[in-house]
Amino acid sequence: MATISFSFASPSKHLNPSISPKNSTIFNLLPTPSNPQLKRAFFLKSPSISPIFIRPLKPQQCRISSTPITSLFTGIVEEMGQIKQLGYDKPDSFTMKIQAKLILEDINLGDSISVNGTCLTVADFDTQNLEFSVGLAPETLRKTSLIELEQGSLVNLERALRPTTRMGGHFVQGHVDGTGEIVELKTEGDSLWVKVKTAKEILRYIVPKGFIAVDGTSLTVVDVVDEEGCFNFMLVAYTQQNVVIPLKKVGQKVNLEVDILGKYVERLLSSGFVDSIKSS
Repeated sequence: MATISFSFASPSKHLNPSISPKNSTIFNLLPTPSNPQLKRAFFLKSPSISPIFIRPLKPQQCRISSTPITSLFTGIVEEMGQIKQLGYDKPDSFTMKIQAKLILEDINLGDSISVNGTCLTVADFDTQNLEFSVGLAPETLRKTSLIELEQGSLVNLERALRPTTRMGGHFVQGHVDGTGEIVELKTEGDSLWVKVKTAKEILRYIVPKGFIAVDGTSLTVVDVVDEEGCFNFMLVAYTQQNVVIPLKKVGQKVNLEVDILGKYVERLLSSGFVDSIKSS
């Protein structure tokens, strides 16, 4: 079968001067017409040559930011872990060993893990036994409700936020402000009302429809009752199945972290920042 040859008729520049373009065959696909005039019409003119074929592209430089990244959480609990062991393994070292699954998928020594809303550092892990260990400082034991945990207790777990992570909750630092006491648990339909009593120093930052982290869970405050020193929130059915709060009883403590934005606003107001802007 006769074929037609597509070639460069007269390229202005050659990639390789030693090779003549006169008989440079690119590809053969179609039957060649027998008519000489039609045959000439099938030959293509030389296309312009893209620079990409003439010189290699320079590799892009990767810029590495020197800004340190601090741990941050969203308050969206990833899984519930179980306490396997806790106590003083050394005279001044309180260690807690937690069994988990999802958290261990990409765990590393030194990672920050939110345990019931408390930012703790991974000191050891075992992917075979699906467990990791964290150390608790004396101040952590005094400030949080973790001291009330025992072997077999379930805890909320969340890994530190990544730049690519969807922000489903709010900014949670894992720096517990204090504890609150559950004073009421009441069901309504398939939802659960939870009422918590806490100190005035914490309650001052809690507002209706505002954010609050309770045992590391990002929740929306419904009401604040200053006279009782209480606030409440509601848990829908799905949340009840995936966090530890519904497992607790009246009288038990929960870790609380208020929205950091309220603290910043208070600090700015008390420092005279607003007055300085007005006078400028």
